[in-house]
Amino acid sequence: MSAATTRSRTPDRLCAEAVDLARAAAEEAAAPGVVGEHAGVESEGDRVVTHFFECKELGYRGWRWAVTVARASRAKVVTLDEVVLLPGPDALLAPEWVPWSERLRPGDMGPGDLLPTDAEDLRLEPGYSGEDEPPPASPVSEEMAELVEAEDAEVTGGTPANLPVVPLRGTIAAVAEELGMRRARVLSRYGLHVAADRWEESYGAKTPMAQAAPASCVSCGFLQPIGGSLGQAFGVCANEFSPADGHVVSLSYGCGGHSEAAVMPKPPQPAPPVIDETRVDPFPLRPAADSGSVPVLADEDVAELGHS
Repeated sequence: MSAATTRSRTPDRLCAEAVDLARAAAEEAAAPGVVGEHAGVESEGDRVVTHFFECKELGYRGWRWAVTVARASRAKVVTLDEVVLLPGPDALLAPEWVPWSERLRPGDMGPGDLLPTDAEDLRLEPGYSGEDEPPPASPVSEEMAELVEAEDAEVTGGTPANLPVVPLRGTIAAVAEELGMRRARVLSRYGLHVAADRWEESYGAKTPMAQAAPASCVSCGFLQPIGGSLGQAFGVCANEFSPADGHVVSLSYGCGGHSEAAVMPKPPQPAPPVIDETRVDPFPLRPAADSGSVPVLADEDVAELGHS
């Protein structure tokens, strides 16, 4: 360790003794009654010392008034350098500021909220704008030019915006609009990969639900396919009892609501009754005398009981 380093770490004696000067400067900069006891001295360099005083301001727990004093070489007069309020080791600090674009989380948006996208958002790329679209019926190649000359066709001059009647069908703009491509910006390859990774993390093969599933979504009847390149790896779940109902799921995802996981057997149906309408079954209105259901009585006994 050099001598210069030793001198810089050892507080200058005259500067360290200038406690009254440092306190007066702190009290002048702070509100009355908020400068507390002297809390130490720290050497900032050759003949440069910082005095710390406790801060009694409400809401600034652990903060300290830092007053830096200095002395010129071979001088005996200590001068004031600066006065600032600094947090101490156990100071109460506000959380580090984070831009709103990094604080936003899925589900934070509500009705009426607007989420602006950066002009240089990597998830998007320019879509079809129609600026390079050739005029209707214009020769776009040498073969088409020869065909136009042979057929004596009329080539429309100017762009569709300058025509009295803009053609709607058969133009590149109309086809692009039908395919959903006539947008200012479309999803880029990076945006596709980010979305695929996010969906795979939420409803993919590595989730606990998929690990315990009897089969994957690729063989489930409730899977609704989607178009585009993502349709080769994802679909939409349409099972109302599944935890992924209405969500984009990976084809390797699965749950207990698989359509073929446990098929309930069809309950047996009883045979329909058979009615024979070709014969008549006699049904006696009175039981037979020898059936045992009524006692056999003489006519005199019946007459006494009032029976006819």
